[in-house]
Amino acid sequence: MFNKILLAIDGSKHSIRSAEHAIEIAKKFNSSINVVYVIDGDTSKYDVLHNASKFEIERKRKEKIQPVTEMLENEGVKYELHFPHGEPGPTIIDFANDQQQDCVIIGSRGLNNLQTMILGSVSHKVAKHVKCPVLIVK
Repeated sequence: MFNKILLAIDGSKHSIRSAEHAIEIAKKFNSSINVVYVIDGDTSKYDVLHNASKFEIERKRKEKIQPVTEMLENEGVKYELHFPHGEPGPTIIDFANDQQQDCVIIGSRGLNNLQTMILGSVSHKVAKHVKCPVLIVK
């Protein structure tokens, strides 16, 4: 039923809780998980200005999502990491639809509460526009 699961994360507590649910579902259906950490323009700019090399940037990004990757490895769940660039909502939507994911799992809130209030939440946009079921985790 859910062979390919997209897990959208941003390093927040909500994304860690989302990972717990993704792992549970993946184990139940023997699914693989595509872990997507979207790098928006502000994050990319900050990373370039505050790090010495692209290798340091990559290392810090992987450290930020390490709690999730450790959980996946400890549970023996198959996964792939993806670091697409763009605005989070549309990038997650495009990935899910283009890669024909069977389910998207995303936290109800991310790291940027101000952006959520002004622009609407990423999870809301994703739920509205992807072509598969979406699990929004509180």
